[in-house]
Amino acid sequence: MSGLDVLLLRFDAPMLSFGGARVDKNGVQAVIPGRAMLTGLVGNALGYEHGEFDRLAALQARLRYAVRQDHAGEGLLDYHTVDMGQPFMLEGWTTRGAPESRGGGESSTGTLIRYQHYRADAVYSVALALRGDDAPTVDDVARALARPERPLFLGRKCCLPAAPIFQGRVTAPTLRAALEGWSLAPPRSRRGERGAPAKRACLSWWPTGEGTEVGRTLDLTDEMDWSNQVHVGRRSVQEATVEYSEAVSR
Repeated sequence: MSGLDVLLLRFDAPMLSFGGARVDKNGVQAVIPGRAMLTGLVGNALGYEHGEFDRLAALQARLRYAVRQDHAGEGLLDYHTVDMGQPFMLEGWTTRGAPESRGGGESSTGTLIRYQHYRADAVYSVALALRGDDAPTVDDVARALARPERPLFLGRKCCLPAAPIFQGRVTAPTLRAALEGWSLAPPRSRRGERGAPAKRACLSWWPTGEGTEVGRTLDLTDEMDWSNQVHVGRRSVQEATVEYSEAVSR
């Protein structure tokens, strides 16, 4: 069967953060995980360093994905202040048990004040593919997400996943089709129950131009100029409400 080689990711956490273009100290919340966020997630799993701007830019240019909102959750605003000069803020740890120091720059010292937006008690599903056959390959990314070089988080370091992010791999004609063939995560209140699958309508987003264009077209600025640490670019996705089946517990 020919088609796209697609990785299935599930973002299930007490808090998620899909950061968009920051306005002053206001860390806005984007409607879906952006291409920059997914680049950071995959790059972190692969062990990329934050200063490897060319590698991150090349990876970002290759990412294609569709998103489904399994559970909307609710918005949460946090007044966030932290003293970055404290000694324990300067060191992190990899999943290999090795220490990793924080780099220099404005965010490494002094007191930072931010208004951070989050989405609480939400679940999103992502169908991810890569353009071309260059390294890293889909095999490389799948292995890295299953056994990441560093702990993974969903937008910000306080947003730790409540379940494994990597859920599997499928072949599908389009990214939208990959989502349509993947069961919804059941509500937390019903996980573990047995019974017939339920149907639910969920907001979904996929790249404009990959198939039937339904719903509305949404313009995003969600790529990162990695050397300057600012959001750039403009691309279009389709947004529509689609009906899916929930998984049957076994």
